[in-house]
Amino acid sequence: MPGSYDSRGMYGAPSGGGRRDSRGRSSNDNRRERSYDRGYDRRGGDRDFGGGKDRFGGGKGKGKGGGAGLGANLRAIDWSREHLQPFQKSFFRESATVAAMSMHDVQKWRHDKGIAVVNDGGYPCPKPIITFADGGFPECVMESIRRAGFQNPSPIQAQGWSVALSGRDMIGIAETGSGKTLSFLLPGITHINAQPPLNNGDGPICLVLAPTRELAVQIKNEVDKFAGRIRNTCLYGGVPKGPQMREMREGREIVIATPGRLIDMLDMGIFTLRRTTYLCLDEADRMLDMGFEDQVRKICGQIRPDRQTLLWSATWPKSVQALARDLCKEHPVHINIGALDLKANHRIVQKVEVLTGYEKRQRLNDLLRQYLQSGKIIIFAETKRGCDELTRQMRMDGYPALSIHGDKKQEERDWVLQEFRTGRNPILIATDVAARGLDVKDIKVVINYDMPNNIEDYVHRIGRTGRAGANGTAFSFLTHDKARLARDLMGIMKEASQPISPQLEQLANSASAYAPSSKGKGRGKGMGGGFGGGFPRYSPY
Repeated sequence: MPGSYDSRGMYGAPSGGGRRDSRGRSSNDNRRERSYDRGYDRRGGDRDFGGGKDRFGGGKGKGKGGGAGLGANLRAIDWSREHLQPFQKSFFRESATVAAMSMHDVQKWRHDKGIAVVNDGGYPCPKPIITFADGGFPECVMESIRRAGFQNPSPIQAQGWSVALSGRDMIGIAETGSGKTLSFLLPGITHINAQPPLNNGDGPICLVLAPTRELAVQIKNEVDKFAGRIRNTCLYGGVPKGPQMREMREGREIVIATPGRLIDMLDMGIFTLRRTTYLCLDEADRMLDMGFEDQVRKICGQIRPDRQTLLWSATWPKSVQALARDLCKEHPVHINIGALDLKANHRIVQKVEVLTGYEKRQRLNDLLRQYLQSGKIIIFAETKRGCDELTRQMRMDGYPALSIHGDKKQEERDWVLQEFRTGRNPILIATDVAARGLDVKDIKVVINYDMPNNIEDYVHRIGRTGRAGANGTAFSFLTHDKARLARDLMGIMKEASQPISPQLEQLANSASAYAPSSKGKGRGKGMGGGFGGGFPRYSPY
């Protein structure tokens, strides 16, 4: 058996047993955890997930994502009665290189790069920016680009920059990790530099909405690299409000925020969004999945309607289409990065195994013994309780595993992610929500211990490996309660030229006679999965 890891993930020699409590922890574990908890300021809990019991934007009120009191002090603004100062938002000037491209050249470039202009909003879509020099970015941005060693823009940046710099609204459909952050960030910096300076108490000029704290922090890290002296901050739950309130009273040109904490700040009257003229929604599909639609719409109602809006999403369900129609008004350009059909990264080896719930734990142990030395492993469980139970059992067996989910406090989440990134604890067990926006390099193996409820989440999960040109492997444990996914799984695997087991094909044939395909059905609320052999008392949830 491998050596044991304590509750903080520190490696030690295999223990000789000792007394453990009902949660499988030794007395030393308990002392360490109590010490770790004492430093956390519980006053910071709020309505964003992870910051107390109302972590998903609500209390006990009705409606999606929020209680009745959330944003109760925010009144709808009648913008027709407001005197709005004009602002500049069109900055794109074709360089000689861009102007020399014929439409045939542009179409060929888009085809070669996997970019489709789905809708041009009634006006021609601007030509792509082929080199950084063609973008006309400020010198602070160009210096950061040179320091980063970038040679040329990625396809999503090349086309996204020209649209954003032209002042047009944009709808972009692209997978997570495709480089879209800079596609909306750098034009935002150009936009800010052209606006009058902020006064104390003014809200941001550029507002970026993100579904999770992790994604918001990752975006802020990119802002810090490229924004020069432009002030920015990140608003999210699970931490005290005081420091964030002080920064907003001083004024910040760029704000990256999760919906719940932003609504809280607006509700308290700390600042307004009347100066916001550049709005970006990142991972809009996940925000809707998490129940933030009402909050997003309420926030956008506080922003002048002639703003520039950029909406990015990994998928294009009807709910996102409806949101985009309502928010993107200024002749929006709809671009798609990659194939229009859902498909998996071809560099990922997909292995779907049909198992019973009681077989999953043993199969997981087999895979960990085989792949633990290869690199980082992420394991997906369906529930927060499932994450904790699986982590506890694995740590009792001596595996360096940590978990992350919405009930974890911010301090603990940050520590877990740092342990995983550095490889000190190379096994991460996560829920879908917690892993969304997770940006960790060198994940070699993804294991779907519990299958997701839809095929879109399956593709997103396994996409955690095989990034930046690397290869990866994804194992998925398919139980009969998720048999409805079998046919869609076969479609994804066939498109990627992956071998399909007879067991999966048989399950797909039997399931198709009783249940419709899960494709396009949205994300269900089922609680299937279970834990298999080691956890019969908790299965099913």
